[in-house]
Parts: sequence; C-alpha cells; structure tokens
Amino acid sequence: MPLKNDSLSVGIVGATGYTGGELCRLLLNHPQVNQISPTARGDEQFDRVHRNLMGSGLEFLGVDDLKRQENDLDVVFFCTPSGEAMRNAPWFLERGIRVIDVSADFRFSDPDIYSQVYGSEHTAPELLPEAVYGLTELNRENIAKARLLANPGCYVITAILALTPLLRAAWADLDVPVHISAVNGTTGAGNKPKRSIMHAEVANSMLPYSMEGHRHGPELETHLAAEAGRPLTMDFNTAHGNFARGIFLQASLAVHPAVREAMTRERILALLTDFYGQGSDKEFFVRVNTLPKTGEINSKEYEVYPSLASVIGSNYCHIGADYDAQRGIIKILSVTDNLVKGAAGSAIQNMNVMFGLHETAALRTYGL
Repeated sequence: MPLKNDSLSVGIVGATGYTGGELCRLLLNHPQVNQISPTARGDEQFDRVHRNLMGSGLEFLGVDDLKRQENDLDVVFFCTPSGEAMRNAPWFLERGIRVIDVSADFRFSDPDIYSQVYGSEHTAPELLPEAVYGLTELNRENIAKARLLANPGCYVITAILALTPLLRAAWADLDVPVHISAVNGTTGAGNKPKRSIMHAEVANSMLPYSMEGHRHGPELETHLAAEAGRPLTMDFNTAHGNFARGIFLQASLAVHPAVREAMTRERILALLTDFYGQGSDKEFFVRVNTLPKTGEINSKEYEVYPSLASVIGSNYCHIGADYDAQRGIIKILSVTDNLVKGAAGSAIQNMNVMFGLHETAALRTYGL
C-alpha cells in the first residue's frame, strides 16, 4: 500500500501504557516515520508519563484530535484494553488508514471463541475474516496485503516461534498435552497501581496467576494446531517474576515414537537452524543457541541455553533446546522482551512489511 506522503504518519491509540511508550521509543528512530501522534484519555503530559523520552517533542492528544489528522495518517496502532479496538478500528479502516491492533480484539476468526475467552460479545465480527494474524516470520505474504492486522500476544509469539519447527516436522506426540511454563516481567501486568506487583511485594518472589487457564492458552492452541495440522492441548502455566520486562519460556513435548530412537539435542538444534537460519542469514530476529556442551553429564553449562538478559530492549527471540533421552521429552527454551518482540517491536516489524519497508527498520538494536 503506498504512503500518503513521502514518509509515514503514525497514530498510537492508548499511548500511556508500557507498550504505547515502547512504540514511541522505537518509532522515534524509524527512518521512514516523520509523524508520531500518541493519544491519552486525560490531560497527562507526555514527558511525565514516559520520562525516558523526555525532550522527544512528542505530546499526547485526544482520539478526536487524532481523527482530525485522517488525511495524513497512514497507520494507527491500538494499545488498548480488549473491546476498544473493535469499536474504533472501523472508523479508521473506512478512511483508508491501516490498523495494527496490539490488543486481543482480532486474534480469533470466530467471534464465539473471542466471547468465551474474554467474556464479552465481539462488536465488529464482520472484520474478523479479513484480520491477518501478525506473526511476521510465519505469515509475511498475508501481512504485506493486510489493512487490519492482529498482533499476537507476547507469550504466544515466544511460544509459537519456539514450537512451530517441531510441530511442522511432526516430532511431538500430540496425544499428550504440550507443557509450557512461562515467566513474564511485571510490565506484563500493566501500569495500573496494584499492591501485588509493587516492588516490596514482588522482590524475592514469584507471582503465579491464571492457573485455571490463561487467556493466551486458546490463542496458542488455535494457531499451533494450524501448524501441527491437528488439534492439540496446551498445559500452559504463567507467573510474573521479580524483573520488569522479558519472557522466559520452557516447553516440554513428548517425542513421537516414530522418531524417538534417533532423537538427540543436536538433531533438534539442526531442525531449528534449518528453519530459522544460523545467525541472521535467514530470520534476522530469531537466533538459535547452538553452543555445544563440553562438560560432563549434568554439568551446569548455563551458556548453552538462552539468556533472558540477552534480549532485553531488543526485537530478538533466542531459542535453545535439549533432549531428555531417558524419558523421551524434547525441551525447548525461548526468551523475548515482552514489550518489544512481544508487543511494540513485532507490531513495527509488521508495519514495515505492510508498507514495503525494510523489515528491520528501527529494530536492529541488540539486547542491553
């Protein structure tokens, strides 16, 4: 889709939160973005809310003020609670403005599934058939043609990138559940004040939540079933850790009997590197840790697995693997920054593809 001007004009609805702030931070360094219009509901001052962006020149405006820019806007991001994007996206789409929804409003093609997961009726079901699921590495061709894009959830991006190569290879025994345990930073809980996520409460602790079934579980099952070519069950467990940002995810899959005899860690890593490439030679933002083990059995060789700290502040997903031969269990580890690859960074990656820009624009920064 051509730009309305020589460069992009971008709106961000709901820019007072962590994801909205990250969108602003990353887009300020985008070579093809000349206008960023972040919105807020109240009279907040941008430099007070996002102090790391002090002096950027950005100021909050209201959604009505953003709509008055309709002749210039190319794309609008929604970083809003569930329900808001579906109410407001049609107005922008009718005026030829592309929409990237970072919330969950358009992630399910079936409005009944959305209602079951989020407990409310979908108010724009007519848009669901055209909404494109925005996992860039797996859906570029459709993303390039999209006018409405559903950005995946942070846990979901981290899990799907890790598990898709194995599911496509049919290496997992899906007659038993796939087990996932994931720990998210406290930014994943949002920025509304809550005692449980205050520093004094979460320091030296862990906060399990939604153990009865996380809302990203059905999203995971829906999209991983498509990769596997059959239904599957996820045993999905989540917690907040005593750090601000990042997702550390561990998945255990029973190996399929047909491939168990020949299964090794090296074979799993070879599958992953064949799928994503080594280094940046295939998928720029997915890096597979292929460091060999050099110690004795059960040596604590931490460096052969992904490090959460290595991806913080970046749009990268680092993936590692191992194999429990005695029990026939494939172990996959995946780490991302929940605010970048898990939200704002992947949304910008999708924007780049939608407008025919270099996919890595504004996103090439390595971890801190």
